[in-house]
Order: sequence, then C-alpha cells, then structure tokens
Amino acid sequence: MDSVVSDATAVSETPAVAVGIPAQPGSASREPAADEAATDGVDTEEGAQDWQLDHSRAPIATKIVVAGGFGVGKTTFVRAVSEITPLQTEALMTRASEDTDDLTATPDKLTTTVAMDFGRITLDNDLVLYVFGTPGQQRFWFMWDDLVRGSIGAIVLADTRRLTDCFPALDYFESCGLPYIVAVNHFEGTEPFEAEDVREALTVPAHVPVVIMDARKRYSVVETLLTMVAHALEATPE
Repeated sequence: MDSVVSDATAVSETPAVAVGIPAQPGSASREPAADEAATDGVDTEEGAQDWQLDHSRAPIATKIVVAGGFGVGKTTFVRAVSEITPLQTEALMTRASEDTDDLTATPDKLTTTVAMDFGRITLDNDLVLYVFGTPGQQRFWFMWDDLVRGSIGAIVLADTRRLTDCFPALDYFESCGLPYIVAVNHFEGTEPFEAEDVREALTVPAHVPVVIMDARKRYSVVETLLTMVAHALEATPE
C-alpha cells in the first residue's frame, strides 16, 4: 500500500495568543510596546476570541472520538467541522485490499485512513473540542485503545446500507463504559429512516441518543457534537 499523508497540519508561526496558549512570562519575543498596547485596551488581535486574549485563564479542552465502519464518513466528519487544517493519514487503496475492503457502497473511494483524523473546533468561549477519527478496518483496531484514552465520549457513525459495520464500535464502547451516541450519516440516493427505526435495528439502549445527520455539512456535524457533549455530561456529570 502506497502511503500518502494528506494535508498534515502545518506548524505555523502564529503567536501563542492567537491559538489560545498563554504567552510565557519573560518571553524574548514580547516587546514592552506590546504590553503597553494591551494595557491601554488596544485590540492587537483582531478576530481573536475573548479567552484567547485573556492570559489569566485557559479554555476547557475535551476530546471526542468518531468511530464506525469503513467508508462511513469519519474523515469527512472531521474535515467538515475543523477550524484548523485537519490532520489526515490517508493511504492509497490498491488491489491488495480488495478481499478485505468492501467498496460496494462507496465505489469512488480511492484512499483510506490508516492511523487517525484529527481536528479542532471551539464550541464556546470556554470549550474546545479535539476530534479524533479512528480507522475503520479491523486490521487497524489495535490503535483504538490509544485514540480513545482521555476522551469524554464517542460518536458512532452508521450507514443504513451497512448497519452491521458499526457493531464492533458499539460493542467496544459498551465494553469500556465510554458514553456514546449513534449518528446516522445520510448518503444521497439512500432511503431515509427515522432515528427510532435505526435504534431498533441496532438494539441501542433508550438512553443513548440516535441522530440523523450529514457529515458533509458543518452545522449538522456541530449539532451532533453538541448532542455528544450533552450526553457525556448527563452520563458522567462529575
């Protein structure tokens, strides 16, 4: 398999203030004039959020994992919502994977995630979500334990044409006790189903939210993330 790492997040020279990291006291890069401007109320970071300019506090950083079967839309999900250039570890698909990767539902798919997808989104002044997409094929499942560590919850993406593909993810999160929701990624040209129909087909417990969404649309992904955060807070309020 010819590995191709696509669009890895570049390391920029953006000042620490612009990314929400408090500047270090006594840093040589800070000029006295900059301190004076800040104390005079001059907005030197146009477009920056409040918490990015307030060095006395930092936002709450949380981690969410997006899992599901092969080709269900995990990479698209992360790409649609990330406010930074997402890190993607894509590999070109070759004939060697024909016996293990079913392309019936996604015949135009040319690459696959071999490690993870990573993106970031600021939901509120004090809440930043780091979104990790897991690889879908069974041969990469050994990485799941590391990717899930430290997360507050998970989103299991499902494709109604291949519902059985999300069973491994459902079993995994049930076994480790991590709060999760089911997000049905509706593909064009497929029959629409109600959330309760999907719940019944997957035998998902009543307390687990099931939502219908479109992984290509940012607003739909944001709503899904908010549902996940709310469910995680309800499941583990402490």
